[in-house]
Amino acid sequence: MEYLVIGAGGTGGCIGAYMTEAGKDVTLIARGAHLKAMQENGLRMETTKKGNYTVYPVKASDMEHYDGHPDIIFVCVKGYSLEETVPFIRRVAKPETVVIPILNIYGTGGRLQEQMPELLVTDGCIYIAGEIKEPGCLWQNGDIFRVVFGVREPSEYREVLAEVKKDLEDSGITAVLSEHIRRDALQKFSYVSPAAACGQYYDAMAGDMQKQGEIRDTFAALIHEIDVLANAMGICFEADIVQTNLDILDSLTPEASTSMQRDVKKGKASEMDGLIFEVVRMGRQYGVELPVYEKIARKLQEETLKG
Repeated sequence: MEYLVIGAGGTGGCIGAYMTEAGKDVTLIARGAHLKAMQENGLRMETTKKGNYTVYPVKASDMEHYDGHPDIIFVCVKGYSLEETVPFIRRVAKPETVVIPILNIYGTGGRLQEQMPELLVTDGCIYIAGEIKEPGCLWQNGDIFRVVFGVREPSEYREVLAEVKKDLEDSGITAVLSEHIRRDALQKFSYVSPAAACGQYYDAMAGDMQKQGEIRDTFAALIHEIDVLANAMGICFEADIVQTNLDILDSLTPEASTSMQRDVKKGKASEMDGLIFEVVRMGRQYGVELPVYEKIARKLQEETLKG
């Protein structure tokens, strides 16, 4: 099968590197210095999981010059870049192409499906700590590398999704073909959204949230509000997500932070709207009060207006 991965950062780049190393047919879409470095020298991986190594050659292109027609498209861009992928996907997709979005923002698959009704767009999420260290080099921290994906309606299921699961597993990636993807994607969101909101509000890293006190209590309160929102949406988590997410937090190195915080610090575009403000909008949509999210959103909106 032919795979296309749109976005070659900490999520898409790691997927592409692992699958290429396993002999799968994968092309990464990137741009700028990162693309040039990959085309010339391959993709350097620095990992705590597998050591340091280089995947060479690696197939990489920009949107303008890619002329393939893939069977599977992984969308691994930041939420604010999602719209620009739509005309590109339409251009390169075959009628049977399956699109698998793997973003931090909840509900991405449904929104893309509305824009591309002619294709099957699943939902998905990823558990990994990865980022671009420098052009042509990715840093992957920790042992967790899990991709969760699936269709929102059972009638949409296709056998090719089981093949994708096998290809990911062949590549050393834990793959979950979920029968409850709305729940499972929201569970992932129940970590990344509170971590981003709490981290940005207090200018806090993981170590600050690992200590008993106000910051940790705020992180837990935000997770609880996602649980309340989920209930209003008709979604019931199987696990105690507050404790589950505290355990994830406590497994991180103290200096860990969210990609949103790093983007804001660098003055770059960030996923603040989808990770924080969208939760407040969803609360209003489903008629639930989310006081901690609302307090944080107010402060961040004020800072944005001042900035």
